[in-house]
Amino acid sequence: MKGKSNFVLLIFAIAIAIFPVVVGSVQSISHYVDVMVFAGIFALVSMGLSLLMGYAGQISLAQAAFMGIGAYASGILTTHFGWPSSVALVCGMILTGAVAYVIGVPSLKLKGHYLAMATLGFGMIVHIVFNEEVNLTGGPSGLVGIETLGLGNLRLESLYAWYYFVWACVVVFLIFCLNLVKSRIGRAFLAIHADERAAEAMGVSVSAYKVKVFVLSAMMASLAGSLYAHYVEFINPSSFNLMWSIRFVLMVMVGGLQSLWGAVFGTIFLTFLSNEWLQVFSEFEMLIYGVILLIIALFIPRGLVPAIVETIRRRKFAAKS
Repeated sequence: MKGKSNFVLLIFAIAIAIFPVVVGSVQSISHYVDVMVFAGIFALVSMGLSLLMGYAGQISLAQAAFMGIGAYASGILTTHFGWPSSVALVCGMILTGAVAYVIGVPSLKLKGHYLAMATLGFGMIVHIVFNEEVNLTGGPSGLVGIETLGLGNLRLESLYAWYYFVWACVVVFLIFCLNLVKSRIGRAFLAIHADERAAEAMGVSVSAYKVKVFVLSAMMASLAGSLYAHYVEFINPSSFNLMWSIRFVLMVMVGGLQSLWGAVFGTIFLTFLSNEWLQVFSEFEMLIYGVILLIIALFIPRGLVPAIVETIRRRKFAAKS
């Protein structure tokens, strides 16, 4: 099973590596590569949300807020204080993790829609702060002049450099998360998801694990936010509002709530859907998202990727028998 998982990872990494070459023969290469850069950034958020919702069973509508904290931390530290972008990125993750811990300790005592409302309220507060702290964030007009990401003497100047760096981050975090969910910690997450009381009776520190996965998902969103800020070189509060948190939840649900691969492919699918196929119907974008979510909930509750994998297994079993 481990060999099969490694083989799938290898195929995925090769597909990512050759993607720019393949699409270059189809249409203007820069456009599709640019969309894939955004898909990779969003996939970091989705994987963290998959750990939180799909494995640990905790609902969060604050991922866009955590992404925004990372983005603004990087943007403010580099533009106002002249910090190196790589240092600012790490500081943004630490700050976001600290905020997530402070928010998570009391909030994660809640369950179900109460937890969703608590994280929703936090997200709205963060969005208001981004709008009102004009001297630091630029307010509704946004923060401009953010420098591109630098790693020592190396600076990500080209689209190709950004593409391969972002997707290298995605692959690294995907490997980390896949190993995490197969470990003792991952089994504890699943036990909490199934029944918190039973998990606690078996010796699982429920509150501690819930806070840990909440902080981890927030720090992954923060990393995504910092990458977004340094890639676009401009941010404003509208990029981190409630609708973006809902989009991230939708990405995870479409791909498969309890599937890290589903989180990645669901993000790619919805990013292309938004940037390519829904341009003509942009006014009805949220309506279309609602229809997609309804279809998934009614007919494919486990998500697209688990449904496809299950179909392939059934066909193989039928062919053998």
